[in-house]
Amino acid sequence: MNRTKITTGLLAATAVLAALVAPAAPAEAAGNTLVVDASTSIRPVTHVGAGGLYAVASDTTPAPGLLTPLRLKQHTQPAPGVQQLGNGATVPTGDVLKTANAFTRDGAQSYARMPDVYPDFPYRWISWQDWTQKIDTMVGARVAAAGTTNINGWELWNEPDGTWDTAKAGPFLDGWTRTYRQVKLQDTVTPIVGPSYSRYYPDRMREFMARAKADGTLPDVVVWHELDDGGWADVDEHVADYRSIERDLGISPRPISINEYGSPNQVDTPSVAAHFIAQFERTGIKDAERAYWYESGTVGGLVWNNAPTGSYWLYKWYGEMAGSMVDVTPSGDLDGFASYDSTRGIVNVAFGGTFGDNAVQVKGLAGLGSQVRVTVNYTPRSGRMANVAAPTQLSSTTVGVVNGAVTVPIPNQDYLGAYQVVVTPASGPATSYQQTYEAENATVVNASILSSSSASNSGYVGRIDGLGDGRSNSFVDFVVEVPTAGSYSLTTRYANGGAATSTQGLAFNGGAFSTVSYAPTGGWGRFATSAAAPVTLKAGVNVIRLAKGSPNFAGGTGFAELDSITLTPR
Repeated sequence: MNRTKITTGLLAATAVLAALVAPAAPAEAAGNTLVVDASTSIRPVTHVGAGGLYAVASDTTPAPGLLTPLRLKQHTQPAPGVQQLGNGATVPTGDVLKTANAFTRDGAQSYARMPDVYPDFPYRWISWQDWTQKIDTMVGARVAAAGTTNINGWELWNEPDGTWDTAKAGPFLDGWTRTYRQVKLQDTVTPIVGPSYSRYYPDRMREFMARAKADGTLPDVVVWHELDDGGWADVDEHVADYRSIERDLGISPRPISINEYGSPNQVDTPSVAAHFIAQFERTGIKDAERAYWYESGTVGGLVWNNAPTGSYWLYKWYGEMAGSMVDVTPSGDLDGFASYDSTRGIVNVAFGGTFGDNAVQVKGLAGLGSQVRVTVNYTPRSGRMANVAAPTQLSSTTVGVVNGAVTVPIPNQDYLGAYQVVVTPASGPATSYQQTYEAENATVVNASILSSSSASNSGYVGRIDGLGDGRSNSFVDFVVEVPTAGSYSLTTRYANGGAATSTQGLAFNGGAFSTVSYAPTGGWGRFATSAAAPVTLKAGVNVIRLAKGSPNFAGGTGFAELDSITLTPR
């Protein structure tokens, strides 16, 4: 987002902001219980709500490594040649090619927003000749950057309901078709995303999809924004309405991106982010990005002066989630999201949104034993220009499991902050740090997340088939964390249904590639464990890539499906 929208929206936002920072109401007005069912999986952990618009200003802003633990999955950055001076910036920032190393280093991907080659917002249209030339220049620059990976979409326009100049450029639907076709003249590989309306309009979306189907210009990813105060409450209805449009028009289901979410006052409120993420997870969207209201390179206020704010820690808890997202039933304004990592026996719950004395009930714990360890953490609404060095641990106790469940009291809850409840066996997780990483939880580029009862955690990644330049290479980036620097053994659970040994490239932290081999397993979806390969990792967070094709790698042979990787000290 940009400064123009702030100016027009501040009066409306001020009243809401005043309510947000008012003193908490008496505790006796609460009494909500959030219910988490660890036995009911709703989808693999893919951190769908973790990302930002203009999240990365340059290759070094934010500082390298600061965002990696958040496992941010998807960004939206301005296209090559950006001239946009949003939110008081004095120089353009965030060019998707110039920042590509930064988000690739974190295991993330990015859409390229094309109209931000205009310096003003709303965009000032010049002519079709000018726009066509801009399209050709942007697309040509990306195609020429053959070694740049992880750019996974052209966003053809931004908020056409308020920024498309119909008087000069003609109807937007005509403009969409013309722009789509111009992009495809040079780039038939990179997905197209849109229409990117500033909010969800049922009638406009239906008209757009019908026209795009008729013209053969359907977006590969459907985008709209959720920027209203309290907008999280409508996400499920918007998704349901959009899916009905697809069914009515006979359009195959498209991935959904909410590539701007949160109003100006909301982006600094951890409990609001918890509401949004909860809705994104349960509605099954592909990705969602925090809005850009203030400074570029802060992920909408998650960092300030290269250090975390209060909201950062909610996304850190989100980044720690592994395995499967599980069912969460809200209670009043109390809502959140949760995961269950069966390999370690960890239930991780993040939530917020109300005041007073409340509780979290976690069910489906029979496999964790008769007693469990329950830890409660808290992070405040610090504001976007105040740092919080770490979340606060409120309690850590051993409690008995009754009928497969525990109830965790949250007294005197701060309705602006966010909370985390972590449940493990009483003796602690099965391993002291995460050693097994599911492929379906990783960043999957030009490949597919599939399901099978024979796969660990029921998910795996297949169709890792692409070779060529940075637009078509297929690989999986695992963001892993180890306690100490040194040499580790990496084994891969894989399937090779071919008759001959296949190979992939292995690299870590952007280093040189080695080759890993996969003997035939007797069928696709029939998994075996590879021979151990050595990897040298730094203490903390690392990114490991397994690739069929990747820059600086000649390419793998044959084909292999990936179920998981396991790291153990050598």
